[in-house]
Amino acid sequence: MSKYFRIGELARLYHISTDSLRYYEELGLLVPRRSANNYRLYSSEDLWRLNIIRDLRALDFSMESIREYLDDHTVASTLAMIDAEIEAVDQRIARLKESRDNLSSRRRAVLDASSAPVGNIRLRSLPARRCHCIHQGYASDSDMDLLIKQLVDFDSSILYIIGNCQMGSILRPASFPKGKYRDYEGVFILHEKGETLLPQGDYLSISYRGSCDQNRFYVPLLLQYAKKHRYTLSGPFLELLVLDIHTTSSQEEHIAELQFRVSPDT
Repeated sequence: MSKYFRIGELARLYHISTDSLRYYEELGLLVPRRSANNYRLYSSEDLWRLNIIRDLRALDFSMESIREYLDDHTVASTLAMIDAEIEAVDQRIARLKESRDNLSSRRRAVLDASSAPVGNIRLRSLPARRCHCIHQGYASDSDMDLLIKQLVDFDSSILYIIGNCQMGSILRPASFPKGKYRDYEGVFILHEKGETLLPQGDYLSISYRGSCDQNRFYVPLLLQYAKKHRYTLSGPFLELLVLDIHTTSSQEEHIAELQFRVSPDT
């Protein structure tokens, strides 16, 4: 083995780029000597320093923390660094557990949604629900996709699209008498940290499979049911995308649920 390594040899040995090695040199973390031809030559001193850099960078330690450790480390500071590494690993484990719990919850939600009853009108007593909401009308599915993306951006670390059965739109009731049942005034995504509160109350609800174009049949059906059973429609008028294109490309597997808040006639 050579006593010194050229920059290309060291890059191959550690599976990193030569640009990274030059960057570490700029920061003073590595100090290679120069050959007569001005080639960088890395010694065993640089190797152990690079080992430390690689391990601590993998745990997201800052370059400044790494520099301080490399410049002056003792048994005590090494033990402190190990403790810091343990804490960083514990935090990663916690984040991974949270991600796994989230995925398991989404999987259960998809399974539950797939087996949910469809075609029957129900009166559901629903609690107040928090959501992120964008009060902006839209006319096409592509417009909605853009708004949904903006909703997820409220907190991309905890919000998601695939397997999310809690996204939907707010229907514009003023358009119902005109026969327009897919006229929307906003989109929402249910989440406990949302800034908007959907009111608690009794909601007339019906779920159906297939295209949301079927609103032209199911919205009037709910309106007729409310009139027949002497309910006053108080809103909001919600269309939840229980299973949509983000979960399945088969439109026959899509499930939407209409939820219209009502109160008994007095």
